Amino acid sequence: MNRFKNILLVYDQNRQNLEHAVRLVKDSNARLNVVDVIKEIPRGIYDMASGISSLNLKEIIIKECKRLLEEFTAPLLGEGLRITTTLLIGTPFIEVIREVLRKKHDLVIMAAEGGSGLRERLFGSTSMHLMRKCPCPVWVMRSNKQKRYARILAAVDPDPTDKERDPLNNEIMDLASSIAKMERAELHIVHAWTLLSETFLVVRGRLSSDELSKLTMQEEAMHRKQFDTFISDYKSGNLKLHVLKGDADEVIPRVARAEKADLLVMGTVCRTGIPGLFIGNTAERVLNEVDCSVLTVKPSGFVSPVKLEESL
Repeated sequence: MNRFKNILLVYDQNRQNLEHAVRLVKDSNARLNVVDVIKEIPRGIYDMASGISSLNLKEIIIKECKRLLEEFTAPLLGEGLRITTTLLIGTPFIEVIREVLRKKHDLVIMAAEGGSGLRERLFGSTSMHLMRKCPCPVWVMRSNKQKRYARILAAVDPDPTDKERDPLNNEIMDLASSIAKMERAELHIVHAWTLLSETFLVVRGRLSSDELSKLTMQEEAMHRKQFDTFISDYKSGNLKLHVLKGDADEVIPRVARAEKADLLVMGTVCRTGIPGLFIGNTAERVLNEVDCSVLTVKPSGFVSPVKLEESL
């Protein structure tokens, strides 16, 4: 797998995520930058630290965080890998994106963040911000007892008439195929399709059940033809295909659960070059429903709203 050459791993003490990152590094002969971000220390904490100046307290915290970073990566130093550590101060997602821009990272890896409430949320604030705004692919890893991924699911929506969507689908497939090969995993491909304005056609168009059935079959045939044409370049592997009628935000999580997917590779459908619209509603709903690791990819030409010289 030669797709990634300059990987950023967000530090979180999870050695399993480090092991995944190191496998990518070794397979791609890539560099790895392990990054930790500490938030600006509130003034009130300085006031409570009796006998310690604000400058000294900040230096103590920075020194300890750097020590933990070096301790985290120390076991890898004898393996000949190109690994660096970086400590940043500020809002985590903003500083990670700035580091991506500064050092031209082509992948960000971070641990999935748990949440509170009645339903545990896999994706927390930082990961969702990164999936919305980071210019490179973002791989959010869920803790897994297995060292390797056994089943990978790629979500595609091929449309040869859409010059933005089709290259994104190719990127999704290239990544999913490469990772499946590296992990020796099953590769599942899912495509969800719907009959446009089906309810309107029935209620206002007054189509008979036979007419609706015929129209649905024609629509399905068109989608299957587009899907088969798209997937033909990847038929060399052992693919498991899922072409299903339904909304993507329902079909994709359902297939992910049914097939016990360990990793979902998907695009964030958005307009490119326009800061302010970063992730499609469908993608956002899918991310809220899955409970596996996710690798999100943006269309070529995406422009992050985060700049090196200013915050949001």
